[in-house]
Amino acid sequence: QVQLVESGGGLVQPGGSLRLSCAASGSIFSINAMGWYRQAPEKERELVATITSGGSTNYADSVKGRFTISRDNAKNTVYLQMNSLKPEDTAVYYCNAMVRTGPWARYLEVWGQGTLVTVSL
Repeated sequence: QVQLVESGGGLVQPGGSLRLSCAASGSIFSINAMGWYRQAPEKERELVATITSGGSTNYADSVKGRFTISRDNAKNTVYLQMNSLKPEDTAVYYCNAMVRTGPWARYLEVWGQGTLVTVSL
């Protein structure tokens, strides 16, 4: 069993910053890509940013220049630094990881439970 636990969400004013963390635990042999997705009310879940085990990153156009994804492979943890937050960034943010539980196991897609980010005055 593998779990992803997010933390760091909350209420922040426009222009402010938040840092999300997501730690993977359980029977982990290796983790390939990790990422952050978000879902705003009455909207579909969308990609925010991803990062490979080698550190290559990809961002949604809406967050480029404002958000930074990083990871600590030794801690099986991925971070999302969010700066210059806007009201339209309000959403539940979900962590995602492609995990193998053994050297011969196939990659499994694992999701966290989500953490709410609210950007408002």
